[in-house]
Amino acid sequence: MCNEYARRITPEQLREGWGATDMRKLFPEGVPNMPALDSIRITDPAVIIRAAREDPGAAEVVTRRWSWRGPNGKPVYNFRSDGRTFENKATSGRCLIPADAFYEYTDDPPLPQMEEEVGRAADLFGAAPVAPRSSRVSAAKKVKAKWEFRMPGLDWFCIAGLWRTDPDVGEAWTMLTTEPGPDIAPYHDRQIVLLTPAAYGPWLSGAAPATDLCRPLAAGMLSVRQVR
Repeated sequence: MCNEYARRITPEQLREGWGATDMRKLFPEGVPNMPALDSIRITDPAVIIRAAREDPGAAEVVTRRWSWRGPNGKPVYNFRSDGRTFENKATSGRCLIPADAFYEYTDDPPLPQMEEEVGRAADLFGAAPVAPRSSRVSAAKKVKAKWEFRMPGLDWFCIAGLWRTDPDVGEAWTMLTTEPGPDIAPYHDRQIVLLTPAAYGPWLSGAAPATDLCRPLAAGMLSVRQVR
């Protein structure tokens, strides 16, 4: 599941890209500071868009923490959408997370230098017995391959999310997930819910049922490249 994404757009791009919706955009806490960020991670504060609580029919842009603590103490940074309904209430509701890329990770083989280090140790200290390969593999530092996903043709897009008021961390948000589409399936068995501009308004306002929008993307809607 997604635990890192990028947002390198400016407030001006956020305004311009909102034109596909009929909802006015408000900045109740002022225009947010939006430095270009290649990596936003769990517990980081980040910009979200949600239905304005004081102005029906409008959307508001605020900065809130990514994740709240679950019953087991672990951060709730992803939340399954499957078969669920989500309503806008005074202390919780739907939100959008602007992004221009997100990342998934896959296992890579252990670093090759482990084999080299074992060989050098044997040369230095004599013909010491070599540990079984299974031991060497478990001892080696493992590095995961990192994959960057984007939506071709869009400078930025939105991830569907939920926000809520938490007694420990205040207002915080999480990303919704669904079954993986064909572009994601080779890399992960779940995918975050990705929305195109036409869906921003219906999602925020609650006009569209969650089951209509929380679906995997069709093949070819995402590009992917390895960045590590």
